[in-house]
Amino acid sequence: MSSNRRPPVDVRTSARRRKTASAFWEGERIVVVLPARMPMADREEMVEDLVRRVMNHRPHAQASDDELAARAARLADRYLDGVRPASIRWVGNQSKRWGSCTMLTREIRVSDRLRAVPEWVLDAVLVHELAHLLEPRHTPRFEQLVARFPRSAEAEIFLAGYSLGLDVAG
Repeated sequence: MSSNRRPPVDVRTSARRRKTASAFWEGERIVVVLPARMPMADREEMVEDLVRRVMNHRPHAQASDDELAARAARLADRYLDGVRPASIRWVGNQSKRWGSCTMLTREIRVSDRLRAVPEWVLDAVLVHELAHLLEPRHTPRFEQLVARFPRSAEAEIFLAGYSLGLDVAG
């Protein structure tokens, strides 16, 4: 699930760095820190390599709605007997929920705050929302469907901590 879009990249230099370079996510941007003494001729290749590595750790960070739908389809085939929503898309207006499913229209919306989480956490949320297409309420049957994804309980714990972190960060 790769995307051709690349997030903004900030390239910084550090006089303290002698040999190593690093890259990390800072919100929706990738920050690359290079040694100040690195030759200009080597910088572009180093930046491209580090950005590629960082993107590999979070491939869904710039994923399109189509890529999200393809990911959901793979999960549905593996864990939920191939159930399909009418549509699935990233949304920026969900600040209290990770995802939502409207039974009447069979539409799933996924908070774009999940672009920053590990793949298995996003997968757990997708399985949760897809399970609502088979069982609308959080019944024991629903919990059994969600539990088919092996890391669902672990993802709940991750999301509780992530939510707390987002609240504290403001």
